[in-house]
Amino acid sequence: MRIGLYPGTFDPITLGHLDIIERAARLVDRLVIGVAINRDKGPLFSLEQRVQMIEEECAELTRRTGTEILVHPFENLLIDCARDVGATVIVRGLRAVADFEYEFQMVGMNRSLDSSIETVFLMADARRQAIASRLVKEIARLGGDVTKFVPEQVNSELRSRFGPVTVKLT
Repeated sequence: MRIGLYPGTFDPITLGHLDIIERAARLVDRLVIGVAINRDKGPLFSLEQRVQMIEEECAELTRRTGTEILVHPFENLLIDCARDVGATVIVRGLRAVADFEYEFQMVGMNRSLDSSIETVFLMADARRQAIASRLVKEIARLGGDVTKFVPEQVNSELRSRFGPVTVKLT
């Protein structure tokens, strides 16, 4: 069985993340979404909320792709998480060249720690390249419309945190 691991903080999960998840699910028999517990980033949503949002959004993807998609919180090294879930491949999404530079360093370190685990990069769909969770939160906090960037349920969660979309009259 081919098991892949797609790690991230997913704070919140975006349409860009879901694009990578759906495409990665076609490459493996089981895809584990590793939700990083990164206290340094100070996430907007709790770990439990992030896991729940991912599980809700991935339920339909599991039905559509036929691939088992599981959610697994982790706080250890990525390579240790991959070992814990039995992954032989780590899936990473790339939006731009700047992402590649960071990811290139990570691959080198991970290969030094365990050369049996490969890393596969999936380029973000052109329509989703600008989406970043950090920017989505900022837009929502300032009253902007994020419906083009996140699933409907995530948009509802953001609206409950920050209030309704502000309409500006010019």
